[in-house]
Amino acid sequence: MATAVFGRKKHMTQAFQDDGTLVSVTVLEVEPNFVTAVKTAGTDGYDAVQVGFGIVPTRKVNRPHAGQFEKHETPPRRHLKELRGVSGEVGDTISADVFEVGDKVHVTATSKGKGFQGTVKRHGFGRGPVSHGSHNVRAPGSVGASADPSRIFPGQRMPGQMGNKGTTVKNLRVVAVDAENNELWVRGGVPGGKGSVVRIRKAGE
Repeated sequence: MATAVFGRKKHMTQAFQDDGTLVSVTVLEVEPNFVTAVKTAGTDGYDAVQVGFGIVPTRKVNRPHAGQFEKHETPPRRHLKELRGVSGEVGDTISADVFEVGDKVHVTATSKGKGFQGTVKRHGFGRGPVSHGSHNVRAPGSVGASADPSRIFPGQRMPGQMGNKGTTVKNLRVVAVDAENNELWVRGGVPGGKGSVVRIRKAGE
């Protein structure tokens, strides 16, 4: 059985554990993922299943996707994505119940974009003196050497785009599985804003 699935981030809340402690949890909406295609190493060079998820009206599906849904006789879905290393057959359904309470999962999503930020916010640099006449309060300071080597080494921490990139939070524990409402509760926070697409896979696989 597949131990990976796509879903959406709904919101954060709190939940009581068996020992009475109160923990922060993220509620993930995991609609049934329909397997729309199967890729193999012999024909495609790798093993994976293509899944569709997210309810969408038929009129809003583009022609390439509509043709694929029609070919495999699967209902139209908003998103088509691949799960590598997952086995399945066309027409199978992957739901939240592939996980159990106590499982550890890795959650991958696109982090919130922060725009162009300086070194203090982006990398946690300390600030300069704020006394009278200072011109180096939040500036990064020297970033390279003089005549030798006369360049800035790659990887130098500098101002730039912050966020809006793929991020994985590992080993989040599953607190609750609500198959009836297609919800998966995991302890802690996950990347992205409300409604963002997340990939959930079992740790160690």
